[in-house]
Amino acid sequence: MQCLPGLVLALSSLLGALALLQLSLYLRVPSRYGKHEERLCRPRGRLPARCAWFLQELPSFLVPALLLALRSPPRLEPLGCRLLCCLFCWHYFYRTFIYPFFTRGRPFPLQLLFFGMLFCIYNGFLQGYYLIYCAEYPNDWCADIRFTSGLLLFLLGMGINIHSDLLLRQLRKPGEVTYKIPQGGLFTYVSGANYFGEIVEWFGFAIATWSLPAFAFAFFTLCCIGPRAYHHHSALLFCQNPTGVSSAGKHFK
Repeated sequence: MQCLPGLVLALSSLLGALALLQLSLYLRVPSRYGKHEERLCRPRGRLPARCAWFLQELPSFLVPALLLALRSPPRLEPLGCRLLCCLFCWHYFYRTFIYPFFTRGRPFPLQLLFFGMLFCIYNGFLQGYYLIYCAEYPNDWCADIRFTSGLLLFLLGMGINIHSDLLLRQLRKPGEVTYKIPQGGLFTYVSGANYFGEIVEWFGFAIATWSLPAFAFAFFTLCCIGPRAYHHHSALLFCQNPTGVSSAGKHFK
């Protein structure tokens, strides 16, 4: 398989367009799953959260791994391959094989699961294809400020994300799905600390790889879970003041 720059540009541009579509759809109204799922209009088909998260995230790990395995010769000498393994696949190994078995979320709608799997296949191919077949880095790239700063941001974001997930799990007892306000960690300062961590993580990945596909993915992450974090914050304000009126007499919107 050879590098086709036109294909990379087209797939990255489409990912950017999908990001803007996500932003337009869910900036005012949150996506209907988890705590934002409408109780009076629940989807007919749903899967337990653990099974759904495993199936959804699996393609993001398998597709790049298969691209690496099918590479000829199958070695990790190019830096792009090592970046793909150590950063992208590392994240999705955690999201696929560790996170789902500890989550205590609500059952997940099959429709959203289907679209989530399609996206993971698409993005897994784009990131893997570029880093394996197209990316070219100088020998001293690991000493470049873009790589070192991006790597630090990636590790910081992943640490925030994992720690925030741990705090969220501790809020619920096994089998409990009632929403509770998280406390501690970065939740002291940010309502959606887990989302904030993931956004930081992928922008770090984009800076470390300095690639159009990675920046398109980071932008998509911001447009996809950024609005959800905003709606979580609005819900948190409502939980703290169900009347919707602040001490100054202003209504939350």
